[in-house]
Amino acid sequence: MLVLKCAACKKKLWRYDKIGPGELLRCHKARIDKIYACNKEADTISCRCGRQVGIDKGSYYKMITKNFTASGDKRRSPEKNKRQRHLQQHIKKGTERN
Repeated sequence: MLVLKCAACKKKLWRYDKIGPGELLRCHKARIDKIYACNKEADTISCRCGRQVGIDKGSYYKMITKNFTASGDKRRSPEKNKRQRHLQQHIKKGTERN
């Protein structure tokens, strides 16, 4: 889970379940776990201090990357976990033969 904070006042905005590597460009509304402090006005979402952190695009928020910080762990994608398990099994079989 990632915790998003306002870059200006450092208040917590929300806790988000990020799947996969890479930057946080979108926050899907279904993956927002807990909302701490934010205001929703028309088609924007902002911190209580007034800094705009995202734009409402329907099922997700398009994030303004300069206006927030994120800390925590990203969850690996299920496909990557599957490949990693396959490689570990392959390595394990190779060591059993020796």
